[in-house]
Amino acid sequence: MGDSLTVLKETEDQSIDLIMTSPPFGLVRKKEYGNVSADKYIDWFRPFAESFKRILKDTGSLVIDIGGAWNQGLPTRHLYHFKLLIMLCEDYGFHLAQDFYWWNPSKLPTPAEWVTVRRVRVKDAINTIWWLSRTPWPKASNRRVLQPYSPSMQTLLAQGYKAQKRPSGHDISEKFNIDNGAAIPPNLIAIPNTESNSYYLRYCQGHGLKAHPARYPAELPEYFVRMLTDRGDLVIDPFAGSCVTGEVCERLGRRWLCIELMQDYLKGALGRFQREPAANGKPQADPKDEANYYRIPRPGILWDGKDSNPLPLDGGKDRQPKEERAANSPVIDFARAESGKKTQFEMLLSQNESME
Repeated sequence: MGDSLTVLKETEDQSIDLIMTSPPFGLVRKKEYGNVSADKYIDWFRPFAESFKRILKDTGSLVIDIGGAWNQGLPTRHLYHFKLLIMLCEDYGFHLAQDFYWWNPSKLPTPAEWVTVRRVRVKDAINTIWWLSRTPWPKASNRRVLQPYSPSMQTLLAQGYKAQKRPSGHDISEKFNIDNGAAIPPNLIAIPNTESNSYYLRYCQGHGLKAHPARYPAELPEYFVRMLTDRGDLVIDPFAGSCVTGEVCERLGRRWLCIELMQDYLKGALGRFQREPAANGKPQADPKDEANYYRIPRPGILWDGKDSNPLPLDGGKDRQPKEERAANSPVIDFARAESGKKTQFEMLLSQNESME
């Protein structure tokens, strides 16, 4: 337990293989775990950036999971997380190895005022993940995070593919038809954040402790720990919260250091390490199980080719009365959706929000 900046100052130069963290977001509303406003975020983060650059190895990586924020009282987005990225690269010499996007299928349709009331925005279900490095060549291997081939790719491999130039200009050679056993994943990571009955939560409840309210799912740090580090490497999380990163590293055989300022959260984090080692193992997932996949419906599945009522000329600035909003809501033809399109429609329904 301690202040991150104090602990980081005591950390040796170029001693860390991976900094894997999700710092407090620059949100409009103040959170109990502490966060600064989006307008002050860049200056607040600068001391951390200095320490991160100093302690990271030349082969190491800095991975930051950070959500966006809305400008107060307006249906427009703040740019603080993009400014953070630019600051880290231009002011501190980090390299952007790649940008990732964590899609949370279970995310609620927020902010409600703009999404479900005035209907002028869609729900915000993406967190940006900045993968940065001290040099352009951090150690990494995408072979550690391969995914199953899609059904269409499996068909292509079974039936063969004629090497040719695609309309986009890409020249697809015969090597494209080689079965390598798995597919290289995109930089979109689909993980629902629906933890509701985990050992950690039961431990907190049983010991009268408040669970950390902003936990990322273990599969998120696991992805980057596997891709960017080897066994025995040292991983640090300077904004540990409930120590999800530490639990993942312990299971994967990495050395780790988690720093958290609030004692109650660390007391709850102890529950992540109370089980027998065998219980910390992860069972092999079944690639054929549909429950392991999250699909996004193609745009226009429910569109009948006609526009609804005219768009508000003021962009939704004036809030419509409740009765008027209900009258303007589009009517979905469920019979049409089920006729020949049942599979796609069920996929759409599966994206409905689930309460944690």
